[in-house]
Amino acid sequence: MDSIKIDPAQNIPPECDHLPANVDRRTFLMRHAVIGAAAAMTGTTWAMDARAQQATKEAAAPKLGGELSPDLNVVKASKGPVMILADEFYKVGPGPSSSHTIGPMRITYDFYQRCTKLPADQLAKAAGLKVHLFGSLSATGKGHGTERASLAGLLGKEPATVDPLFLDEMRDKPNQSYQVKLGDKTYTLSLADIVYDSTKGTFHHPNTMICKLLGGDGKSIYELEYYSVGGGFIEWKGYEPPKKNAPKYPYATMKELRAHAEKNNLTIAQVMMANETTISGKTEADVNAFLDKIMNAMVATVKVGLTFKDDVLPGPIKLHSKASTVYERAQDDKYAADKAIALVSAFALAASEENARGHLVITAPTGGSAGVMPAIVYALAEGPRAVPREKIREGLLAGLAVGYLCKHNATLAAAEGGCQSEIGVASAMGAALICQTLGTPPQVLENAAESALEHHLGMTCDPVAGYVQVPCIERCAFGAVKAWIAVMIATNEIASRHRVDLDTTIKTLADTGKDMNAKYKETSEAGLAQNLVLC
Repeated sequence: MDSIKIDPAQNIPPECDHLPANVDRRTFLMRHAVIGAAAAMTGTTWAMDARAQQATKEAAAPKLGGELSPDLNVVKASKGPVMILADEFYKVGPGPSSSHTIGPMRITYDFYQRCTKLPADQLAKAAGLKVHLFGSLSATGKGHGTERASLAGLLGKEPATVDPLFLDEMRDKPNQSYQVKLGDKTYTLSLADIVYDSTKGTFHHPNTMICKLLGGDGKSIYELEYYSVGGGFIEWKGYEPPKKNAPKYPYATMKELRAHAEKNNLTIAQVMMANETTISGKTEADVNAFLDKIMNAMVATVKVGLTFKDDVLPGPIKLHSKASTVYERAQDDKYAADKAIALVSAFALAASEENARGHLVITAPTGGSAGVMPAIVYALAEGPRAVPREKIREGLLAGLAVGYLCKHNATLAAAEGGCQSEIGVASAMGAALICQTLGTPPQVLENAAESALEHHLGMTCDPVAGYVQVPCIERCAFGAVKAWIAVMIATNEIASRHRVDLDTTIKTLADTGKDMNAKYKETSEAGLAQNLVLC
């Protein structure tokens, strides 16, 4: 047998000069060489044209996490000023994932509501409902409980009000059937009606779902394609965003936001409040009431999480909770030097473990990062600092400013940008929250948020076994602690000497997400998810 050389730079096949536009030349050359090498080793005969065709096919294979469709509103919205609102961003719902649990439940609940409004003659032909999951939802949905969330939505359950015990029952009794009424008919649904479909393909978004109302012949009477675009936000094919008023202080970058604050002698929180009221038409009292609700939910999440002691979290990892033991050690005078860090870590672990249990959490910005902001809020509100509630409300507004900018100019979806889009953004939001409660100038707030985000750049999303546990839970603790470190540095430096601005770092977040290998975007196909063997 001749010696085998896999060198795409040599013996370039003539077919390479006529490759289709969607085929990467380098990938084609590598696949062409590998096919030839494999043929030589196995004694298989490949005709040159067949070898080229196979190499072209493999080089053009669709990859999860590619470019988003320009038709998505999440893409279109990035062209104008920030128009997001607090009650769209901070959402209450069941863990463990905003994009894989809360989003799918919102989607199927929306589809259920649409079906109830269909004409009677159309409903008379219906025989059942079916949901197909694609992309990352299909790849890691099992570990996220996506099928349970999707079924719950079809049964008329909403994320903010669903009883987590109902979802637990679905997990513990996977063969159980449920009744749902549409028109004059009652249908029997089960988890079998949620189909894990293709993990790779040409999708509008990595988190794609198709919901169907089926006739007796199994064909669709009515169907709609949906997208869970991150942070619990959803869209569908043909989606048109709700009409909103123009913001008082339009901005699309931190530079523009800071300019409004500094020109008008306002804090970042005051600029945000002005925009919240003008865009939505609500009063400041309305906005504050919502922020109080979110603050109370965050505090409650941590408190409940601290009550569990060494329980085993759901799933095959058999991971033991540790929030309560970290908290107890923080009370020991022997570890007094560690107390501040230990307490913040314990609070973050508590909220994140609640997320892993599938209990109610707050997207800030996502379920996977749902331990970061609650830890900071709890430390400020319930800890020795006892920061007044109105100050924390202002902090939540400042955190929104950073979260809005990251969503507007990058992404909050790990399936699109990796874990940097979740933990990194949460840490930056937390740093902004702390700075606002301290009353720092806008530039110091920006510097702290930038540092927190910068030091999460490149972080991949590789949940072991598809569960939001390893490395996700401890990452929330690290994200919360990094937020405090960022604030400590930002408040101890001359603000004008800070070398990197937040807009640059957010652009880098977006660029890094686009360049990141698709395997590291919430697929459980690489990294820890591949290398950690569960026994």
